Amino acid sequence: MRFSRRAFVGGVLTVPLTTLKLQPLGPLTAQAAEPVWRHGVSLFGDVKYPPEFAHFDYVNPNAPKGGSVRQIAVGTFDNFNMTMGAVKGQLAAGVDLIYDTLMVSALDEVSTEYGLLAEAVSYPDDFSFVTYRLRSNAKWHDGMPVTPEDVIFSFNAFKENNPRYAGYYRHVVKFEKTGDRDITFTFDQPGNRELPQIVGQITVLPKHWWEGTDKDGKKRDITTTTLEPPLGNGAYRIKEFDPGRSIVYERVPDYWGKDLNVNVGRDNFAEQRFDYFRDTTVAREAFKADHLDWRFENSAKEWATFYDFPAVKDGRVIKEEFPVRSVGVMQAFVFNLRRDKFKDPHVRRAFNHALDFEEMNKQMFFGQYKRIASYFEGTELAATGLPEGKELEILESVRDKVPPEVFTKTFVNPVGGSPDLVRVNLREALRLLREAGYEVRDQKQVNVKTGEPLTVEFLTQAGDPNSERYVLFYKNSVERLGIDVTVRPVDEAQYENRLRQWDFDIITSAWSESLSPGNEQRYYWGSQAADQPGTFNFGGIKNPAVDTLIDRVVFAKSRAELVAATKALDRVLLWNNYVVPQWTYGKQRTARWDRFGRPEKMPEYGASAFPTIWWWDAEKAAKLGRRS
Repeated sequence: MRFSRRAFVGGVLTVPLTTLKLQPLGPLTAQAAEPVWRHGVSLFGDVKYPPEFAHFDYVNPNAPKGGSVRQIAVGTFDNFNMTMGAVKGQLAAGVDLIYDTLMVSALDEVSTEYGLLAEAVSYPDDFSFVTYRLRSNAKWHDGMPVTPEDVIFSFNAFKENNPRYAGYYRHVVKFEKTGDRDITFTFDQPGNRELPQIVGQITVLPKHWWEGTDKDGKKRDITTTTLEPPLGNGAYRIKEFDPGRSIVYERVPDYWGKDLNVNVGRDNFAEQRFDYFRDTTVAREAFKADHLDWRFENSAKEWATFYDFPAVKDGRVIKEEFPVRSVGVMQAFVFNLRRDKFKDPHVRRAFNHALDFEEMNKQMFFGQYKRIASYFEGTELAATGLPEGKELEILESVRDKVPPEVFTKTFVNPVGGSPDLVRVNLREALRLLREAGYEVRDQKQVNVKTGEPLTVEFLTQAGDPNSERYVLFYKNSVERLGIDVTVRPVDEAQYENRLRQWDFDIITSAWSESLSPGNEQRYYWGSQAADQPGTFNFGGIKNPAVDTLIDRVVFAKSRAELVAATKALDRVLLWNNYVVPQWTYGKQRTARWDRFGRPEKMPEYGASAFPTIWWWDAEKAAKLGRRS
């Protein structure tokens, strides 16, 4: 479907909704006399569900409503203002529950969304702009309608006050009301097929509330943090909270969208509670004592050793793993390239040779993990072998700007696990450091030109003993090269502030990659994002070849071209050795007290999808007895 500019007269859409028919996504035609409105959009290909579908296949449409779920949050919180989430303060867990977006993702399709606040979306063949039409019954919790003015206010707020969104939305050059319920977003150039969907993901905030005053008569400020519960339009609202300790959301009984097909069978709990813990060890003990209902476990050691208490053995607590099919991942030690000592790729590669993953996996992770060898690990987008076909053609366009190994070698991480292999890797690391201008003096690596010793600090978040364990393991290996290493654990607030100021040597970070990468790659690895605090380009990558390849991903005209361009980008990022890849598991580990029900068929791309499509099972809960 597409949207023609000829449908506009004086900037206002002239075709009334009653004359428009929602149709499933079909082939685009070059000449469209009228806009064609879509109920759903997909990056490539058709959508699965027709316009009048009853509900998603993966939900239980008869799921009971009621009960509560107690979940874990780590750290603290002092803010409910989502626009400031990456800039100031610590955003409360679950605050997105109170808001709706224009579109909502289907968990059984790749890069496909259906209307939530918006009943229809339309755009032309060249993707140069998009128009969303709001549902006439969409309302805020105070009964006021959701309006185009709210959408425009929200877009301005995110784009102007949050660097991450500023980068994400930077190709939107104009957004305006073009009908009673229509908002049109104009892009800086045609051909970016992902932009219509990106716009549809925006969280819509209430303009009239933010421009009003609080109970004390003080004017609200969208550019500051706040602990005043905001007005929402979603399935939940804030019921009560204890700053930094807990927050409870209650389902809104007269929620405007409760009967929408995209909402049937979801948001089933009457209450969702988040309890905060500064230490994951204490959080596990709270779960064990039945003070919490559900836990996502990220520690291989704890997964193998902690869950042997009586409630697990007698079946009251269920351990279950869910396959992760919807995303790829790069988790890594990340160098701050803004610092001179990390500018030479030989130094960065030397750190990779110092990591004995195989021994770490055996000693600390019970052999559960595999080493990451791609920025798109676990997907068809990961570069393998040597480049060929369309990928090679794309790489030829940047041949003079990338390491020659891109064309001649398959990227692999060094392999350890035995004393002989470790010695080989350390010798190679020493050679790489010599290539970078270092030599060993008094058992210390020293820069030959400046005489400065090579020192590094690993910045970590306090309260996570698992990360400290593997960083300390790695520290010992790096020190064998003659590098002075310190490990600096800081609390969550300090950690975030230091990241915003680029005040670190090495951190651990992870990037989640969708099956259809696009504009987010710019604020992951793009040059412009390197100088914008709050983006995900933590390392400060500035590379014209990377920028060129990101554009090839963003403007891909087919799925085959997207895959080829992404593999090319992956290969160039790997061979620049910007990070030391860590490890991954490929499954989501969960543990729960057996009080809940779930659909028989889980969504292919939703992993556990908890608590979104689960529900309170009163019969199971009665068997378990009263919570602690």
